[in-house]
Amino acid sequence: MDTNTVLILLAIGIGAGFISGLVGVGGGVIIVPALVLFLGLTQQQAQGTRTALFLIPLSFALAAWTYHKSGNIQWPYVFVMLVTFMAGSFFGSKVAISIDQAIVKKVFGGFLLLIALKLILGK
Repeated sequence: MDTNTVLILLAIGIGAGFISGLVGVGGGVIIVPALVLFLGLTQQQAQGTRTALFLIPLSFALAAWTYHKSGNIQWPYVFVMLVTFMAGSFFGSKVAISIDQAIVKKVFGGFLLLIALKLILGK
């Protein structure tokens, strides 16, 4: 894994954790598209890697085992993003509880809209 990949993984982890803590959105909404768009993983690899990312916080999941058996988990990516995701979610939750609920709702809605448009338009 090269330095650029590690930096991208760190950014994905902290960003996904922050957004998750801020608006309560699941990490998959952020992590899966980011792994596909920025690191070129297949959809299955991104989903498997994201599922494995939650092994420690959510205990071992059967879905992660299924992805692992089929070779669709990028374990080095999981370990790099794990710590940054937890840190980002902590700080995102701090921001979320310190700002007005209406702002959090708008950020959440806007983020989902941007992701939806990106997926629909394919750009």
